Amino acid sequence: MHRKFIAAVIAATIAITGFAAAPARADGDDVARALAGIAALALIARAIDKRNDERAVARQQHHFQPHKPQYHAPAPIKPRPLPPQVSRKLLPEQCLRTFDGPHGQTHAFGARCLSRNYTFAESLPRQCAEQVWTRQGTGWAYNARCLRRQGYQTARF
Repeated sequence: MHRKFIAAVIAATIAITGFAAAPARADGDDVARALAGIAALALIARAIDKRNDERAVARQQHHFQPHKPQYHAPAPIKPRPLPPQVSRKLLPEQCLRTFDGPHGQTHAFGARCLSRNYTFAESLPRQCAEQVWTRQGTGWAYNARCLRRQGYQTARF
């Protein structure tokens, strides 16, 4: 705004000094020349003003801030349940014991523990069942090595 005002004052000053420096003649050509000079000064002032406006617009267009991505903490990963065909072959670790058997000590899964903690205890292979001695007397257990050969694993939690 102040630049326009300064340009107008300068144009008016130059126009007035042009009249004062000329001899006092009231010729039609002199008036036409003065008006042409004023018009030329107005055009020059307008061009300067327009150029300054273009620079201001150009400066405004180049100011940008890059997008900073927001950090979001990842959601906790929840474990998916195992499919039935896999979980069926995983035996509970708490049922694995060392028993005295007819052929010495053996690692086996207690039948009573499996019936309480393993849904598919009834479907275990019968050839892996063996009689073992416990503190309460004799009982049944499933030989760990035999079950491993049949595809069963111990679930480690």
